[in-house]
Amino acid sequence: MSVRGEILINAEYLDIFLDESQEHLQSINDNLLKLEQAPDDLSIVGEVFRSAHTLKGMAATMGFEDLAHLTHNMESVLDLIRNLKLEATSSVLDVVFLAIDDLEAMVTDIATGGEGKRDVSHVVSQLELIEQGETPNTSKEELEKMIQQGESNEQLVEKYDEFERTVLEQSFEQGYGAFQIKVTLDERAMLKAARVFMVFDVLEQVGEVIKSTPPAEHLEEEKFDQDFLVTVLSKVEGEEIKQRILKVSEITNVMVLPLDRKMLATFDEELGAKQVAATKQEEQKESVKTVIKEEKPAKQKTEMNKTIRVNIERLDVLMNLFEELVIDRGRLEQIASELRNNELNETVERMSRISGDLQEIILNMRMMPVEQVFNRFPRMVRSLSKDLNKKVILEIIGAQTELDRTIIDEIGDPLVHLLRNSIDHGIETPDKRLAAGKPEGGTVLLKAYHSGNNVFIEIEDDGAGIDREKVLNKALTNGVITEEEAQKMTDQQVFALLFSSGFSTADKITDVSGRGVGLDVVRNTFESLGGVVTVNSVLGKGSIFSIQLPLTLSIIDVMLVELQKEKFAIPLTSIVETAVVNKNDVYSAHNQKVIDFRGKVVPLIFLNEIFDVPGEMNDEEFYSLVIVHKGDKVAGLVVDSLIGQHDIVLKSLGNYLKEVFAISGATILGNGQVALIVDTNALIK
Repeated sequence: MSVRGEILINAEYLDIFLDESQEHLQSINDNLLKLEQAPDDLSIVGEVFRSAHTLKGMAATMGFEDLAHLTHNMESVLDLIRNLKLEATSSVLDVVFLAIDDLEAMVTDIATGGEGKRDVSHVVSQLELIEQGETPNTSKEELEKMIQQGESNEQLVEKYDEFERTVLEQSFEQGYGAFQIKVTLDERAMLKAARVFMVFDVLEQVGEVIKSTPPAEHLEEEKFDQDFLVTVLSKVEGEEIKQRILKVSEITNVMVLPLDRKMLATFDEELGAKQVAATKQEEQKESVKTVIKEEKPAKQKTEMNKTIRVNIERLDVLMNLFEELVIDRGRLEQIASELRNNELNETVERMSRISGDLQEIILNMRMMPVEQVFNRFPRMVRSLSKDLNKKVILEIIGAQTELDRTIIDEIGDPLVHLLRNSIDHGIETPDKRLAAGKPEGGTVLLKAYHSGNNVFIEIEDDGAGIDREKVLNKALTNGVITEEEAQKMTDQQVFALLFSSGFSTADKITDVSGRGVGLDVVRNTFESLGGVVTVNSVLGKGSIFSIQLPLTLSIIDVMLVELQKEKFAIPLTSIVETAVVNKNDVYSAHNQKVIDFRGKVVPLIFLNEIFDVPGEMNDEEFYSLVIVHKGDKVAGLVVDSLIGQHDIVLKSLGNYLKEVFAISGATILGNGQVALIVDTNALIK
């Protein structure tokens, strides 16, 4: 095949290669975990081998030789297991898992524009030992340490443009030192962007950062693996800079390489050679493009092509256009009702039905199974249980439950935090479980399911549960509540204290997690997505963290209500029902107006007072109510009148108005009027 043909293949199929590589690596990960539980099941070994073999072939075809060679070494070990020449012991699988980590890092490097290069000599040597019939001569921890030491000997690979090289030259003349610094985050780090910010804060105290790889905006958006490079100008010694960075938590390694003119000249030579090669490649690409234009039309695609891959950004554009269509549809419906023209009404009704079907299709296109997030957890639980010397079984139910892509992207880290809490401070050690009459191994159940227009995700463990008295005592000590409040609190209210900022019941905070540490961040993340987090627990039996999330954030069903001449929207997912009650049926209890609604005392919330809507009070003898709920709590929102149910497009209020109480956003109605969307969770809270 010609060079032009190879370039064409790489350009055309790289995205497909990356997607399929990640799918195969995930499949290998999942099946290796199954194999560890059933080492004699050859069908699992066959699945792993097939995925590895396919990955190797794809990598070789695309020209990523390092990726193909490592996969080949791993495949050789899998072949021995498949042919009953090697037992799938934990020590053997530890090495295979480390090889998977390297393969994932290589694929990530390719995805960010690299060539998939990585020093994997230590893992390869262990795989070769296994292939030769010998036992790996290091434990998992020792092997990881060796790999880390091997990486520390690699030359850092930061390159500089003309301006950056000028800055470096001037810094040398002014007596500054220049350092390339590679920072490696713990693979279990929850908020990578926060750690990056803390590292940059340290660096800015000792000097000036002139370059980072990836760029700062990618670091802020966490678009990197575990490593990032920075170049710093400073008069502080490199070793001192290293020690300062290592004081930041969840940093596992810091490599500092001092720069001088000679090294900079070497980089210039490498960069020049690379630019020449890139220029030639671009010229070849252009000639390929010309050839394509002159070619005959390609043959029709076969009937087997039933799916295509679409960039999520295109779906976002499509959704934005449809949101505008929904707003205009509402305007048309209002005009039609005012003109009372039968033909116009029929046309608008047909348009509404078609746009409704279109809305469902677009929303379904954006839906993804939560499996995309859940897939990373079995491997994490395996590693964590080994670190903590606990036996933990993770059960996953409902992984095919679908959520909007924008929500999927946000829930991964909070769920990781909740799982770590369950394992670290929920599940007891084997000896404590046996003493309590429980099985030696603990169980963590991760479950997802649909209910109405919501998805529920639950994390349940059969561990020690939450000690109500310990939580109360800690809250009293920290001044979170008073003695009087503590005596009246229900279990639900006590457990909700865990989500207070900085609250923790842990006597000693581990590097894994402490129950309560960061749970305020978890709650805030879910609530920013329109979700609700609740917790139930029985001491000695276990705990359940339940998260309720909306299916989508863009277009929602609401009940429109009126206060004086202002219109407000209340999400249907929060509404139990609407009602009209006689003012004579309203009572006062503890300075709060309440009604007896279906045998339950329901407090009333007057929205005109909450939102300070100007105008006189309604002098009619009836109240119009919208009964809303948050979990098991219920309240009645008093409004002037009920307008009806509508589909509306949710628009953010922006940063200037994000702190407005009990308002989650706004929408534009058919007549062009803006209606605010009521946050019923905040009102009930």
